[in-house]
This record gives sequence, C-alpha cells and structure tokens, in this order.
Amino acid sequence: MNKNETILQANDALLHVYNRFPLVLDHGDGVYLYDTDGKEYLDFASGIAVMAFGYNHKEYNDALKAQIDKLLHTSNLYYNEPVIRAAKELEKISGMDRVFFTNSGAEAIEGAIKTAKKYAYTRDGHGGHEIIAMNHSFHGRTIGALSVTGNEHYREPFNPLMPGVKFADFNDFESVEALVNENTCAIIFETIQGEGGIYPATEEFMKKVRALCDEKDILLILDEIQCGMGRSGHMFAWQGYGVKPDIMTSAKALGCGVPVGAFLMTQRVADASLVPGDHGTTYGGNPFVGAAVEKVLELMEREHITAHVQKIGAFLGEKLDELVEKYDCLSAHRGVGLMHGLVCNKKVGEISAKALEKGLIVITAGSDVLRFVPPLIIEEKHVDEMIAKLSEVLDEI
Repeated sequence: MNKNETILQANDALLHVYNRFPLVLDHGDGVYLYDTDGKEYLDFASGIAVMAFGYNHKEYNDALKAQIDKLLHTSNLYYNEPVIRAAKELEKISGMDRVFFTNSGAEAIEGAIKTAKKYAYTRDGHGGHEIIAMNHSFHGRTIGALSVTGNEHYREPFNPLMPGVKFADFNDFESVEALVNENTCAIIFETIQGEGGIYPATEEFMKKVRALCDEKDILLILDEIQCGMGRSGHMFAWQGYGVKPDIMTSAKALGCGVPVGAFLMTQRVADASLVPGDHGTTYGGNPFVGAAVEKVLELMEREHITAHVQKIGAFLGEKLDELVEKYDCLSAHRGVGLMHGLVCNKKVGEISAKALEKGLIVITAGSDVLRFVPPLIIEEKHVDEMIAKLSEVLDEI
C-alpha cells in the first residue's frame, strides 16, 4: 500500500479529531524517523516529549520482549513484581511516598483531582471543595482534566464541566491568593507550561504558592507529564526549585512509548485520601508497563540523563538565541533543559510543515510557538543539524 492509499484508508476509518501531516512513519533508529518511502527525518518532537531514548533502543526493546514472553497482564486483584520494582524506584527518584499507575497523563490528572477532593472530604466531613488552576494551562482531554485546563477553546463545547474550578494567572501569585477561600482544596499547575507556550514557573511563584498551601492546608498538585522525567535537566522540574508538591503527575517519557502514567503523593496525603473502592483501573500498572517503567528509570540513572540534558540543553538554548537575533520573524526564546520554544510572528503550522519537507520534525505549542522537545539523547551534532534545516525554512519565508 502506498502513502496516499494509507492516508485515504485512515481518513475513511479513523475519527477525524487530528489534523495530521501527510506523513506515514514506518520505523525509527536513534533520533531519526523514516517514512514508508524511506525518507529520513531528524526528530525534535519525540512523539510529544515521549521517546526520551529515541527509537530502536536495544536494551529497552529486549526488556519489553522478555516481559511479553513471561506475563502481560493480571489485573490489580493480584501483585506483580515488575510494577512493584518500578514503583519503588519512582518513589526513590521523586521523593514521594505512594504511587498509582494509570494508562495516560489525563488519567493521572483525574486521579490527582480525586485524591485532593477526598483529602478535603476526609478532613472536613463534606464535599463541595474547589480547585484553583491556571489560565493557558493544559492537563488533558477528559472531563476532569478539561475542567482544570485554562483554555476556553478546549472547554466550551463540553460545558458544563466539573464545578468548583477557578482560574488564576500563571506566575502571578496575587491572582492565586485572591481566589483562595475556605473551600479551596488544591492548586494545580504545570511546573513548565507546555501547550500554553513553554513557560517555566518562576522560583518566586513556586515558593509563594507552596507557602500558601502550607498555611491553608491546601494541596499543591504539580503536573510533570511533559516537563518531567529528565526533560528539564532534573528528574522532575520541581526539583530544580526545591519546592515539593503534595501530589504530582507523570506520563509521556515515563514509559518511552508504552502507554503509562502515574500520580504520586506524600504519605500524609495518602493516609487521608483514597481507600479501597475509591479508585481503580483494569490495565494500570500491569507487568508489561511495569517492565517498561523499570527499564526507563534504570537507563536514566545509569546514563546520567539529567546531566546530559543540562549540557545539551544549554547548547540548544544558545543556538535558538542566535536564531532570534538573526531572523525578524522570531521574537523570543523560552525554555529549560530540552524543552524550548521559539515565538514566531509567522504561522508556526506552516513552518512546521515546511520543516518536514527538509527532513525535520518540530511541533507547535499554541498559535505562535515552535516547540522543541527532542529525545533526551541528542548530541550537539543533532542540534547543529536541526539549526541548519530550520534556517533553510526561515530563509525561505
């Protein structure tokens, strides 16, 4: 089947909720992807910040193959060793105390919301509690996750959503403080806003919100689904601020391609929130995803990924700054580690499409930001190759 036939069949069979590029990917190797015509693409999107170790990583693949031959699924009515090992390692690197494995980031957000509401219910003996979220945030597509996503474009068709959610401005502590009342049970935000345009939290904002939560017994929920798992140069971005959440969410690179997410919490929260019957999942934390998470965490520690990200991220940042200086169509650069954005006054979707023609995969964030979230294993030569390809596109426009 040729590319056009594949696309026609996809458009005939799949629900049209994605505006896909006319590209049929076939396989990958390292930081490169290849389409069904054999064309090579340098990947600076990594499946939207998922493929931390790139493609066709032998040790990772072998770990999954071995688990497939052993045991795929049992349900959570029984214990399994891979997910227990994964949980203990995840708790160690995060400093959190309890973990619940989900199938996606959105489900991790749902679990975090339920945990916060149950904590407040246990404390106060009644429901009706409220959550403060951030404008321009993105937490997922389910009803609960949409309810705390600060983008009316995503929310409007599905109203009414979950009640009791108020929106403050990210990095504006006064706007958060003004919304707090006796019913506030949680404050939720991404440590680095992703879809909203690659905005890192400021240290002042993080520390003031943490102090406010401590004062009022409000739970701080940090969404590390995109910015976590080494992408910021720390295993979790909040570790760079020295501000620990009460609940955190993870997904994307947690499984490096295997669909898995998690929400984690401190023991204090666990002791006063979810109990048997409050939450569950059929697939979450099965032996297969447990083996994936266990291997990902092992590789990240052994390969010193965070140190590598800090080094290569600084190099990438310098090169992106040079592009801003060179091209009038670029107005700003934001980012940390290997999570960066270029603010453009041209249509970023067109730039992304033209980059594909040059053999470069970059994605967008919002309406005016080019997003760079490559595999965490890239080297300086890959940054140079990306800059050369992107410069060709910018020269043409």
